[in-house]
Amino acid sequence: MFEHFDNPRQLLEYRVGSAISMEQDSLDMLGELEAAAQSEDIKQMFRHHADETRHQMKNLDDVCEELQISAAEEPSPTTKGLSREGTSLIRKSDASLLDSVTLSAALETEHTEIAAYQSLICLADALGLQQIVALLTENLDQEQHTSEELYSKLRTVSAAV
Repeated sequence: MFEHFDNPRQLLEYRVGSAISMEQDSLDMLGELEAAAQSEDIKQMFRHHADETRHQMKNLDDVCEELQISAAEEPSPTTKGLSREGTSLIRKSDASLLDSVTLSAALETEHTEIAAYQSLICLADALGLQQIVALLTENLDQEQHTSEELYSKLRTVSAAV
């Protein structure tokens, strides 16, 4: 899209494309985490979060429509790296640790997504794009809620190990 950013709008547009890639990476990772998790309730958490992620991707498509740009994906090396790390930890872990490993991997990704949405909201707000702020805030709220759920479940699982 851009090789050099000249203004905040260009940066916002690029970062929205990165968020699309971030959410797609997360969706792919959630399938892997669900497959690796041992507990049915954790598998269900990942399925539920995948549904939320699809909704978040729809919100990002709506953001693109509001910005009048194509919903082009831009690289998100952070989430790709987190996904590779999670896959590696799953391969190296005993089955008795998989619930903890999958929850940890998902939690790390949530924190990255929270930071990305907070940054996007600040840019959109500074540009006076309140409809975009509302869509991004909806995504942020879901990410924060999911982070809290994952952390709570991880604490319970970790105490039982």
